[in-house]
Amino acid sequence: RNWGRLDRYEVDYLRRDGHRQTLSREIYDHGSAAAVLMYAPGPGTVILTRQFRLPAHVNGDPAWLVEVPAGMLDGEAPAIAARREAIEETGYEPEALVFLFDTYASPGSLTEKCACFLGRYTPGRQVGAGGGVRGEGEDIEVFELGLDEAMAMVASGGIVDAKTIMLLQALALRLAAGEGI
Repeated sequence: RNWGRLDRYEVDYLRRDGHRQTLSREIYDHGSAAAVLMYAPGPGTVILTRQFRLPAHVNGDPAWLVEVPAGMLDGEAPAIAARREAIEETGYEPEALVFLFDTYASPGSLTEKCACFLGRYTPGRQVGAGGGVRGEGEDIEVFELGLDEAMAMVASGGIVDAKTIMLLQALALRLAAGEGI
């Protein structure tokens, strides 16, 4: 019960076949989040971040993961949190923000629901330094690359974060359908 809460539950539920079953599970709850993929339509670029992720390290994978800006709602509406996280992590404020979907990354053990947005930005028009909030222990590298390059990173395993993969794919589908932001 520090950053989040780990609780053990026993739940009786009715199976689809009509029989009752008891499940015993541990659920981790640390609140819900918002994420935003920053996209510049003119040059076709996105802004991504790289930061240290202890669970990936503990799992034996590279600890510095490439991700979209994201963070906890902290009592705010998802769109407000997405805008705040974009500014804190990248230094860019979304000029337009479009809600795309909600997702549960690991619904078997996490309560976190992540609201995912697409944000438009103009290269060079930063409103802050980005890099995260040092007081929260954030040490975030910010970089800009073409959407095609980001999609190639997904294919090669350079991007393994679920929300980032989903947002990049959602953007690619929107662009293929002729939709903007």
